Amino acid sequence: MKRFWLVLLSLGLIMAFGAQAFAVDVKFSGSYYAAGQYLNKTSLADVANTNSLSTAMYFQRLRLRTEFVVAPGVSLITRMDMMERAWGASRTAAGTAAADQSSGTKAENENIAIDQAYVSAVTPIGVINAGYMPDGMWGTMFMNSDSQAAKISYTLPIGDLTIIAQVAKAAEASYPYTNALTGTNLSSSDNDYDLYYLMGIYKTKSIEAGMLYMYIRNALPRPTAIGLEYQLYYHLFSPYVKATFGPVYVEGEVRFNTGKTVKKDSGIGDVSYQALAAYLSAVATFGPVYVGGTFAYLSGDDPATTDKSEGDLTGGQDWNPCLILFNYDRYTWAGALPGNNATTNSGQMANAWFYQVKGGVKPTDKLDIGVSVSFAQADKVAATAVSKDYGYEVDVTGTYKITNNLSYMLGVGYLLTGDYYKGTATTNSVANNYLVINKLTLTF
Repeated sequence: MKRFWLVLLSLGLIMAFGAQAFAVDVKFSGSYYAAGQYLNKTSLADVANTNSLSTAMYFQRLRLRTEFVVAPGVSLITRMDMMERAWGASRTAAGTAAADQSSGTKAENENIAIDQAYVSAVTPIGVINAGYMPDGMWGTMFMNSDSQAAKISYTLPIGDLTIIAQVAKAAEASYPYTNALTGTNLSSSDNDYDLYYLMGIYKTKSIEAGMLYMYIRNALPRPTAIGLEYQLYYHLFSPYVKATFGPVYVEGEVRFNTGKTVKKDSGIGDVSYQALAAYLSAVATFGPVYVGGTFAYLSGDDPATTDKSEGDLTGGQDWNPCLILFNYDRYTWAGALPGNNATTNSGQMANAWFYQVKGGVKPTDKLDIGVSVSFAQADKVAATAVSKDYGYEVDVTGTYKITNNLSYMLGVGYLLTGDYYKGTATTNSVANNYLVINKLTLTF
C-alpha cells in the first residue's frame, strides 16, 4: 500500500510540473509547390553555340510555419523551408553566406533551414514581437521580398488605424564582437548595420492606405584603411494605397530614398543618394471577365554623375509581372539571361519603365485564364548603348483550383528581345526566347 501511494504521489508531481507544457497548443500552416520549367534559350545574345542552349528542370519547396501557443496571447512562432531544390540536381556545397530570403545557407535550404523564430505577445498596451521575424513586406506586392530580420516590433491598433514601430539588426560588427579591427582602424568601433521603422496603416472595408518611414545606417565599410573609412545612411519614405470602387480595384505605391551611399569619416569624397520608384495597377471586373493595366518605374543610375547614386532600387523578389522578364523565380532556377557587352536580365526589375495591359476570363469558379502584353525600357544607359528597349513579352497563363487548397498552373511566355541587349554595338544580334512552366501548389 505504501508503494502504491508513493507511485501515485510521483505521478501527481509529474502532472503538476508538466501541466504548463501540456497546455501548449500547436498550430501548423504552410505551403508546398512542385514545378517543371522549360526555357528555350539561356542567353539573349544571338551567338553561335550560346543562344542554341536550352534548360529544363523540375523543382520544389516545402514551407512550414508553426505557432506554439504557450499561454493566452503569448506564442512562439517559427518558419522553416525544406527540400528547396531541383529534382536530381547535385547538392550545393556547404557555406556561410545566407541565401536570398533566408536565414540559412543555400545548402541548408536544400535540406532544412529555419528562417524565423520569434515571440509574439498580445498585451493590454499593444502587440510586442521579438526575434527573427518576417521582413521585406510592405504595402503592395511591388518591391516586396519575403524575407526575415532580427527585430523588435511594437504594434498599437487604434480603431481603423494601426501604428507599428520596429528596430532591426541587419549585421553586428561592433568591437570586440568580431575582433575585426586589429591592424586597421582601431578607433572605429561602431560598425553595425541597423534599421529603424515607423509605419502607419489605415484600413476600412473599401480602402487601405499606409505610410512607411525607415532610417537605415550601414557602417560595415568603416573598418578599412585609415583615411578611407565610410558609412552609408539614408531615409526611406513609402506611401501606398489599395482601394475598391465598384467593379474597379486600384493599388499604387511610391518609394523615395534620400541620403548618402558614401559618407566618409574624413568628410571628403561623399556620394549623395536619391532613388525613386513608383507603381500603379488597376483591374476592372465585369462578371467572369477582367481587364486592367500596370505601370512601374524604377530610377536608374546616371553614369554621368559620379558624385550621385540614383539607381539601386529593384522591383523585389516577390513581384513577378512577367514569366521571363523581371521574374525572380525564373532567375532562381534557370539563372540570369546574359546579352551582349555585359547586359543581362537577372530577375528583379531595375532601372526601368514598365507598361503592361492584361485581361482574363474566369469561366468557372475554379478556372482562371489570363493574358498580358508587356513592354519595358531602361531609364538610364551609357552614352554608347545601342538602345533602351528591354523588349516586349506576351504571357498566357491558366490556373485551375483542383480543391480549395490545391491548384495547378500552366503558363507560356514569349519574349521579343529588345536592342538593349545588343550592348554597345549595332552589329551584335539578340535572340527571342520563350518559356513553358507548370506548377502544382498546395497550401495548408
